[in-house]
Amino acid sequence: MVPWLFSHTFPEEKRFKDLKYAEQTYKNFINEIWKNGTTRSSVWGTLHKEPTELLIDLFLKSGLGAYVSKVNMDANTPEFLDEDTDSSLRETEEMIEKYLGKSQLVKPIITPRFIPTSSKELLKGLSKLSEKYSIPVQSHLSENLSEIDWVKELYPNSENYGSVYDLFGLFGQRPTLMAHCIHSDIEERTLMKKRGVFAVHCPTSNLNLGSGIMPIRKFMDEGIPVALGTDIGAGETCSMLRVMVSAIQMSKLAWMDSDKKLKFLSTSEAFYLATKGGGSFFGKVGSFEKGYEFDALIIDDSCFDMSSYPLEQRIQKFIYNGDDRNIIHRYVSGDLVKEPFPKSI
Repeated sequence: MVPWLFSHTFPEEKRFKDLKYAEQTYKNFINEIWKNGTTRSSVWGTLHKEPTELLIDLFLKSGLGAYVSKVNMDANTPEFLDEDTDSSLRETEEMIEKYLGKSQLVKPIITPRFIPTSSKELLKGLSKLSEKYSIPVQSHLSENLSEIDWVKELYPNSENYGSVYDLFGLFGQRPTLMAHCIHSDIEERTLMKKRGVFAVHCPTSNLNLGSGIMPIRKFMDEGIPVALGTDIGAGETCSMLRVMVSAIQMSKLAWMDSDKKLKFLSTSEAFYLATKGGGSFFGKVGSFEKGYEFDALIIDDSCFDMSSYPLEQRIQKFIYNGDDRNIIHRYVSGDLVKEPFPKSI
């Protein structure tokens, strides 16, 4: 993961300083989210203020729901992608003040990239902003062993990776998403449960980088909230259908690796994580129960000739074999959302 950042991710993020490049890429990205039927998402921009504001503005126009952030990173980064601590905090606060309360669907979120690229001063400052404006938090946690070792070198007295975020008030003091959590030990998981921190499982990214297999069953059995993520930095798709399938398949690898003691995910469990489970971070979202916002997809599965099958099997067929061509309409909070940025022919 760390070599990948420096060889691929950071050089690509540098390009987003160019507003024209950022605008076209972000429009394509939002269209892709819409196409694949994701109604709410939590999104990382880059450290660049103006392009990230552009991303937020585009989401506001799209009709889709999203938490969107400027990434903060002021340590251990390449010179071409570094920022001053004070300006990082100032720009983040300016963006929060500009967009907080502007929309019920699109909202700001605090994003320290991860512990090694964040100074103590930055982490303290971001925590204060999160507390001052009651803003949620998102970052990485225990994605690979070298990253964990790096955190331990920086904070030798810490009990674990998560405890460092907790030290600075960025670990469940406000609603928190932590991506990956592949190598979280029992102490870290116990702290996550205590703080109500969401573990965001990103199976396609984890497979592509060879980071490891998140033992998702342990998190679920221990009562830790779990969501699914595409992590398209290393994940290859915006399709939550593909992510669900990958999550099930990776859980079966964990099942085999545990001498078949760690129960693998069922299709209905993966479906729950992709809907109501992850949706709970956004409020009452992801269910047709009374009192929930109407986020829904209208699916045409006639091509599968499954009309005589039970509903659960039809959903399973769609998850494994369906794609955006089966999605006829997309609703967000009761409103029909059409393609946000149609391309002219």
